[in-house]
Amino acid sequence: MSLVETILAQRFDHALTNLRRADQFWSALKEGKIDAPEVVSQSSDNLGETDTDLVICGGTLGILLGAALQQLNWRVTLIERGVLKGREQEWNISRDELETFIELDLLTSKELEIAIATEYNPARVGFDPDNEIWVKDVLNIGVDPVYLLEKLKQKFLATGGKLLENTAFGSAIVHPDGITIKAGEQTIKTRLLVDAMGHFSPIIKQARKGTKPEAVCVVVGSCAQGYPNNDTGDLIYSFTPIINNCQYFWEAFPAQDGRTTYMFSYLDANPARPSLEYFMEEYLRLLPEYQNVELEKLDFQRFLFGFFPAYKDSPIKLPFERILPVGDSAGGQSPVSFGGFGAMVRHLQRLTNGIDAALNADTLNQKDLALLQPYQPNISVTWLFQQTMSVPVGKQPNPQQINNLMSGVFRVMERLGDPVLKPFLQDVIQFIPLAKTLPLVNPKLVFPLLPQIGIGSLINWSIHYFNLALYSGLYNAGKLIKPIVKNLSPTQQYYFQRWLDAWKYGSGGDYN
Repeated sequence: MSLVETILAQRFDHALTNLRRADQFWSALKEGKIDAPEVVSQSSDNLGETDTDLVICGGTLGILLGAALQQLNWRVTLIERGVLKGREQEWNISRDELETFIELDLLTSKELEIAIATEYNPARVGFDPDNEIWVKDVLNIGVDPVYLLEKLKQKFLATGGKLLENTAFGSAIVHPDGITIKAGEQTIKTRLLVDAMGHFSPIIKQARKGTKPEAVCVVVGSCAQGYPNNDTGDLIYSFTPIINNCQYFWEAFPAQDGRTTYMFSYLDANPARPSLEYFMEEYLRLLPEYQNVELEKLDFQRFLFGFFPAYKDSPIKLPFERILPVGDSAGGQSPVSFGGFGAMVRHLQRLTNGIDAALNADTLNQKDLALLQPYQPNISVTWLFQQTMSVPVGKQPNPQQINNLMSGVFRVMERLGDPVLKPFLQDVIQFIPLAKTLPLVNPKLVFPLLPQIGIGSLINWSIHYFNLALYSGLYNAGKLIKPIVKNLSPTQQYYFQRWLDAWKYGSGGDYN
């Protein structure tokens, strides 16, 4: 028997079943067999009176936005296909980012402290055992999803929000003045539909028409007790060469009930890519070396696995009126990040203010809502980084090529200090830190990658790099003229503020 079959079947037979079910989905994605259901249609008839101002489909992260908008006295209906509750595994984030919950009056300072389940320092970055970097206060907070979601759920209901649990989204009809939504046995008339159902939302599947993603991050891991040391973490670490056209990266965090470790790899969706079960086998094979512990001494609490697709056509521009994708549904995360909770929190205040303004000004058509999910050059430049950390099927580069490059880049950023290193580790790319870093990277580490990257990708990256500088300048200019915008109409204010937000977030100006 394999390690996967032996260990997962001992106490977690359901985990092995779920892993193989996820593998079937992964195989369908690689083979281009993801269904594209027709769940959104259009009608020329007016809808008339609505039941609610907006419906949010997808409660796990949708409750963050739903609770914030309900606080602003909008009529919010939240649809969740199961029971709205948090998972056992903590969400990792940096402390400063959590201030959003206080600023939006979603949590008190005391409640926020209760929501923080774990906190550790320092964290390691390393691709060469002789040159490890240690940083503090970066993604070192573990938030308890069970407590957080339950607290937000209570506040949402107490302020008049309507929650429909065990109610799956079925279909939507877009009218000139609203949307009719079928969810379970319910029919709901609303002004706006917010899609928070994730990467594989049926609405997003329809819009993407089964298109394969350009990149995928495959992740496997576990939470276990029995590790000899559990007071530090790893943000990104590698100790093996390229194996089977995959570079394995690792993360580790202290958790409430043990230590969480992940192994992840950046790939494309080529049908020849390995299965999730293969990656889990590799994870279990290498875990003892990674954490200096014997497998027999570990008491596994749970196993984790999945894959995160990334599309260059992101954030997605839906061909529908009155529908706004948020979070992973929009695909607005970097191709080198996992998205999810951290990405949602980062944009929570921007989306709350934007949706509030859109409802007030009734700017709910396709063009208006597209400004709430704008092009962000600081995310687009990371596509080149993703390419340098992945290996195409059939290529045989130097086995240490990726480790050498990553080690060289991070040595440069370490010399430049925290203002360069810390934003990058939190997936925030800014023009000046990037402009300082690139010239100092050893060209010998970059030249071998040029054939793999290709001239087309370099040209595209150069455009995004130029736009990153442009957005930085536009954001600074926009802040200067912001005071005079108060004299404009609500629609004009909506447009100006959305462009200002685009420049701010697109240049990494939201980072504190």
